[in-house]
Amino acid sequence: MDSPMCLINNTDGELCVEPEAIDYLMGLKQKVVVVAVVGLYRTGKSYLMNKLAQKRSGFALGATIQSKTKGIWMWCVPHPEKTDHTLVLLVTEGLGDVEKGDSKNDAWIFSLAILLSSTLVYNSQGTINNDAVEKLQYVNELTEMIKVKSSTDDEEEGEGTQFKQFFPNFVWTVRDFTLQLEIDGREITPDRYLENSLQLKTGTSKKINDYNLPRECIWNFFPSRKCFVFPSPTTPDNMHRLDSMDEAELSESFREVADTFCRFIFQESGMKTVIGGHTLTGEMLGHLVTTYVETIAKGNVPCLENAVLSMAKTENQSAVDEGLALYQKGMEDVKALFPVDINQLSENQLRSESQATEAFMKRSFKDENEEFLKALAEAIGNHNVNLFKQNKDASEKKCKALLENLSAQMDQGMKEGTYTTPGGYGLYCNHHDNIVAQYRAEPNKGVRAEEVLEQFLKGKSAESNSILQADKKLTENEKEIKAEKMKTAELEQEKATFKEKQAEMERTIENNHISQEKYLKEMEEKMEEERKQQQQEFNRTLDRRMQEQKDLLEKSHKVKADLMRQQISEIKKRDELERNTKTQSQKALLELFKQQAEEQNKQMEMLMGELNNRSQVVERSVFQRYCILL
Repeated sequence: MDSPMCLINNTDGELCVEPEAIDYLMGLKQKVVVVAVVGLYRTGKSYLMNKLAQKRSGFALGATIQSKTKGIWMWCVPHPEKTDHTLVLLVTEGLGDVEKGDSKNDAWIFSLAILLSSTLVYNSQGTINNDAVEKLQYVNELTEMIKVKSSTDDEEEGEGTQFKQFFPNFVWTVRDFTLQLEIDGREITPDRYLENSLQLKTGTSKKINDYNLPRECIWNFFPSRKCFVFPSPTTPDNMHRLDSMDEAELSESFREVADTFCRFIFQESGMKTVIGGHTLTGEMLGHLVTTYVETIAKGNVPCLENAVLSMAKTENQSAVDEGLALYQKGMEDVKALFPVDINQLSENQLRSESQATEAFMKRSFKDENEEFLKALAEAIGNHNVNLFKQNKDASEKKCKALLENLSAQMDQGMKEGTYTTPGGYGLYCNHHDNIVAQYRAEPNKGVRAEEVLEQFLKGKSAESNSILQADKKLTENEKEIKAEKMKTAELEQEKATFKEKQAEMERTIENNHISQEKYLKEMEEKMEEERKQQQQEFNRTLDRRMQEQKDLLEKSHKVKADLMRQQISEIKKRDELERNTKTQSQKALLELFKQQAEEQNKQMEMLMGELNNRSQVVERSVFQRYCILL
């Protein structure tokens, strides 16, 4: 992307997505690291994002008191340090713009920045004092603007117990900082400066509660916090031309902090993930943006769980389409060779099916009840049936054309009466046997070679018998023997046809077993992967909660520490219940798949048994014919 584009437009307080930007994201298949910057208008947010894009200009800086950015603007650039990843930079319009005068609209912009980013940069000026913290008032409203789960009760959401698990990392950038980083005469780090500014006061008065509320929200909602303090980049007279100044013209201390900030973002900002630990591609981010903005436009509260489920359905359908397309492409090479034998077709089919399923598994997530995996299997199955039919049809067409060509001379002889003379039957049999020999010698006839030959021979049976009976050179006894041999040959061909069908059925049954085992294995692996992701997600949440409890005890907030201990206990119970429920559901699903597979196998075995019984009948008939001839 050469320059930024508007992702979410904000006109008269109404939010809507920009189709061009969504189309761009939909075409982005790489994993994304999303960094969003929020803050009061005219505090230099755009400059930071241009710096991360490693460009002098891009996002409009502006040099007046008017806010230059409306809505949320996006710039997608190659990630400087992560191969095959895209860095998505989001700049929001300035919060607290006096021209807008709508704090509710500001809260939605702030909420969207949180929902879409993996790292949230809050940009402010001066110092981190109580006034600066209170200007971050939108964190107080997050429990009203965002829900984590659709089924979570309000009390639990209000405590913010689940937000930290899914919210971005928090970076506070303080611009034009002029103070000394010292406490009680000791030098401190910017991070320590931030944590000290977020310390809670003890007490229960309204004034103390009001003071603690935004600080508690920051503690509760964001998994990690980082701080950078920037000195002024240049003199006040030069600020209006900041975007056109060379790096060398900026103050050295400012450049050092800016470089450190960029290195931190490049190295520490993780990929955008959603509930379940799933990492997002640009395409998936596009779905997420659309879902959230449409939800807000309808007057509803965005729900992370619902948004992810909606995105999962879209992404899983795309995974089905991708898998099926991959299967079809994989079968094109063998399709061009039709007709082919059953082994060649089956080998290609199994290989292409495996590639399609692997591609689906790699892309899909939250496929409840394996609904979309089943849809892929059904689509592949239908396509496979069609391919097998096309191969059979091609084999039949080729074999019939071959026999028609080989028997043309004999058919002409019939018209000319070549075989109606004494001894004509012998000549007919020679020509007939020669046709069969040439036919069998022809390679690559496909899966219906014996069946088509059987039909051909049956079609010639009456003709052959007529010539036999009309041949005056043969005695009646010789005619009976030759007629018996002719019937025996027909039965031998019928036997060969059954063997051809048996071979096809056996390979089909073998393919089914292989496919079923592979599907079962991949389902189990996918379920295990999701269980691990859920466990990792839980472990991260638990670790953060326990660290918070430790911090509260160190700061003598015993009441809040006890409350945190209760919350940790509830989190453990809830997680255990969810995991047990999920495990039982997965076991039931696997058992159902096994039962369905067994039923399908039984049906196939029954068909194979019927075919074998018919084949044995023909086998006995052949044996009886030979006994008669002997």
